[in-house]
Amino acid sequence: MRADAQRNVDALIEAAREIFAESGVDAPVREITGRAGVGLATFYRHFPDRADLVTAVFRHDVDACAGTAVTLAAEHEPYDALVLWLRDFTGFLRSRRGLAAAVQSGNPDVGPLPAYFRERFEPALAALLTAAADAGTIRGDVDAGEFLSAVKLLCSAGSAATNERMVALLVDGLRYGAPVDAA
Repeated sequence: MRADAQRNVDALIEAAREIFAESGVDAPVREITGRAGVGLATFYRHFPDRADLVTAVFRHDVDACAGTAVTLAAEHEPYDALVLWLRDFTGFLRSRRGLAAAVQSGNPDVGPLPAYFRERFEPALAALLTAAADAGTIRGDVDAGEFLSAVKLLCSAGSAATNERMVALLVDGLRYGAPVDAA
């Protein structure tokens, strides 16, 4: 893709991310193109269907959130990196409820997204869980997929404060049975 075309795609994805957060995934295309500073023809050349845009935004956001796991692991102690990433992940879930609804809509064009979610997030979380378990600060019998499901369920409703408190309680449960006193 040419550099100018890539800039247009990036601008459309960023504008869509912002507008989806404000108005939901059914926001008018003209609003997205206006914020991105491109025309409708440019939009439809890159995203012939709204599901293509939803998919692109979702993948971009999933990649960004999953990628923070590596950064946090390099910059923090294992348990702290896990807690910080789960805080980011909780924020990701909370701020993308509209995208989650689109993903769960049954539209075949976005059908592969739940698998993409798992493919990116499970290894990121598994690495953090393994590092914290190896450091002795959490129990070692936690399955990343099951833990992600639990966090998603806890964040499916409620306020930001409630979501964070419930996930903090869940994370505290990881310390029960850890070989090192994690207090």
